[in-house]
Amino acid sequence: MIIDAHAHLVAPAELYAYKANLQANRGAHGRGGAGISDEQLSVSAAQNIALMDGVGTDVQLLSPRPYMLMHSEQPAKIVRHWVEENNDLIARTVAMHPDRFRGVAGLPQSPEGTSADWLDELERCVSEHNFVGVLLNPDPDEGGPRSKPLDDEEYWYPLYERMVALDVPALIHSAGCRSDRESYSEHFITEEVIAVMALTKSRVFLDFPDLKIIVSHGGGAAPYQIGRWQAARQHPRLGANDKLREPYEDSLRRLWFDTVVHDRHALELLFKVVGTDRCVFGTERPGSGMALNPANQRDFDDIKPTIEEIDWLTEADRQRIFEDNARQLFSGLPEPR
Repeated sequence: MIIDAHAHLVAPAELYAYKANLQANRGAHGRGGAGISDEQLSVSAAQNIALMDGVGTDVQLLSPRPYMLMHSEQPAKIVRHWVEENNDLIARTVAMHPDRFRGVAGLPQSPEGTSADWLDELERCVSEHNFVGVLLNPDPDEGGPRSKPLDDEEYWYPLYERMVALDVPALIHSAGCRSDRESYSEHFITEEVIAVMALTKSRVFLDFPDLKIIVSHGGGAAPYQIGRWQAARQHPRLGANDKLREPYEDSLRRLWFDTVVHDRHALELLFKVVGTDRCVFGTERPGSGMALNPANQRDFDDIKPTIEEIDWLTEADRQRIFEDNARQLFSGLPEPR
């Protein structure tokens, strides 16, 4: 079975009109809703299933589209309305095709307050909709100065504690970006590297040894820069800040990584640095990778054949990447068809 652990909701245009209305009225009209019928949603779901079938994907784990989440918007209540609507549409999509989809909850994140403010939505999605994971933006200020690093105990620990209690993993994925210096897509990679560093030099995994965190896009630049951080950990001054007191490559393997990197050489480096037992298959399809690769005449996000072409991977390696690792991380996945 091929389980795509990194995918996002495909929805009718009415969902995004609803977002525009929320931004225009600033929540003055209450939550309301996008008014999307089952028939409209079924058309979008069928389009997504057709894409899945075209590349041999059996199951996708759906979360809201990150760059649309507007976590830094004010007032915060419109972020909550928007996230709840996305989560409800994901739940309806899963209910239509329970053998093809599972839900990963978006959170009404804000740079204000703490992560305790979002726990009710996580609880709702897990208890009412049987969602199997949570999407986590490490930078809810979206390029602004107010976001806290992932080892900030006051801000992030309430969420980690609840994730462990519910046994749901987080998919680290940045959202929008308000900075003029980088696009949201470039910002994703920046924030993933910052997230990896915050987690691998802190007490987070000592305080929450059962915490499950997947870093999107192969960990950003983390595998490529491992030598720099191995050296820093051994440095008499720089290494003094590292709490785990272990070889850096061991700290890196406390995390999990997806395969959304779109390039064979990058995939090979990822597998060699962190191991195939710490990688889950992901495509983010449909997304920014849906462009033709002139080298092989496939879409960049048609990642399955790229992995199959890596001749030094064993069948056991591929089985771990395509299915077994996801089943180790996520409870309640569909059984093989």
